[in-house]
Amino acid sequence: MGQIGPRELVLLAIVVLLVFGAKRLPDIARSLGKSARILKSETAAMRAEGKTAEPAKGDGPAPQPVVPRTIQAAPGDVTSAQPVTEKHTAQS
Repeated sequence: MGQIGPRELVLLAIVVLLVFGAKRLPDIARSLGKSARILKSETAAMRAEGKTAEPAKGDGPAPQPVVPRTIQAAPGDVTSAQPVTEKHTAQS
């Protein structure tokens, strides 16, 4: 009862086709793929930041240079690349 079978998948595909239409489905799939790539790259960047961030030794935290990052939706796709704006707060 808790598993999704072939009947339910076919019914779900028909409902999605009726709601969005055949013309918009490729665009929706493309945008979902781009979103997944962006999410994957951001999580990898956050993990890399976590590994390189070490507690500062001495009097206080050393100021780190602010380097602007760019998220690209697809390799070589510079038309949809957007700079990332991050709020930097003073750490206590």
